[in-house]
Amino acid sequence: MATPQPDPPARDTRHDTGRDSGQDAVTIAAGDYRATAVLAGGGLSTLTHGGVDLVRGTPPGQVVTAGRGQVLLPWPNRIRDGKYRFAGADQQLALSEPARHNAIHGLVRWCTWQVVEQAPDAVTLGYRLAAQRGYPWTLDVRTRYAVSPAGLEVRIAATNRSADAVPFAVGMHPYLDVGCSLDRAMLTLPGATHQLVGDRKLPTGTEPASGEHDLRSGRALAGLALDDGYTDLERGEDGHVVVRLEGPDRAVELWADEAFPWLQAYTGDDLPEQARLSLAVEPMTAPADAFNSGTDLVVLQPGETWAGSFGIRAG
Repeated sequence: MATPQPDPPARDTRHDTGRDSGQDAVTIAAGDYRATAVLAGGGLSTLTHGGVDLVRGTPPGQVVTAGRGQVLLPWPNRIRDGKYRFAGADQQLALSEPARHNAIHGLVRWCTWQVVEQAPDAVTLGYRLAAQRGYPWTLDVRTRYAVSPAGLEVRIAATNRSADAVPFAVGMHPYLDVGCSLDRAMLTLPGATHQLVGDRKLPTGTEPASGEHDLRSGRALAGLALDDGYTDLERGEDGHVVVRLEGPDRAVELWADEAFPWLQAYTGDDLPEQARLSLAVEPMTAPADAFNSGTDLVVLQPGETWAGSFGIRAG
């Protein structure tokens, strides 16, 4: 039986700029950086530095393909057969990836988010994920986009508004763009452990990153197709892991804090008309099928909030 939930919180208008609630997107800017967040899915549409694209997104008002810039919550990646068991109860999610018989990338990426706070250089979007079939709990979600001369920072927070504990994971799916085919680019991703997957892109185990899958010292992407997860990430003194994609003319970096112990890299080889034009680098709190394996799965207690940050900057 569903637990009665509190009323949705009132919208915070203290920093609103009076923009129409029917807007499709919000653009923020500071220094040489400019970013656009969309209310459809609460994701990232554009990010530029000095007018040069750092991500390959989807223009506001168009259907997002390949998860570009989307918030993936309350799970990223895949759940086998859409089934899992939590707190003694079996759950069945819709099979949103029918070709592989999986549930993929969560429940919020096609929902309409709301502007919670807005300033010239930052915007916070919010959404209440209601209890539903397959995920009978309620979450309040906030995603804050902020730009500064140092680049873009994205902070995602989720609060459990249910009376019971909830399983939770999150990722986000920006596609980094260095203005050339990935066959001319170099990738550095400091992950010591590589995840193995089967033909349904579900985990089968892990191995030390080695050979073509060892990206720690930088590797040319020519001839290498990736849709691979990494963990045991090497971090700097600030706790950040940094991924660097470098082309002949420019580079872009993505960093993530310690709330994200996994990174997924995807070269998009199976994307019609867009293969290898940009690289998805996905900070994740847990790997694929974590609702079944329990690997790095977050369990939020009633009233508890999870939060984590990542960012993108010109390299």
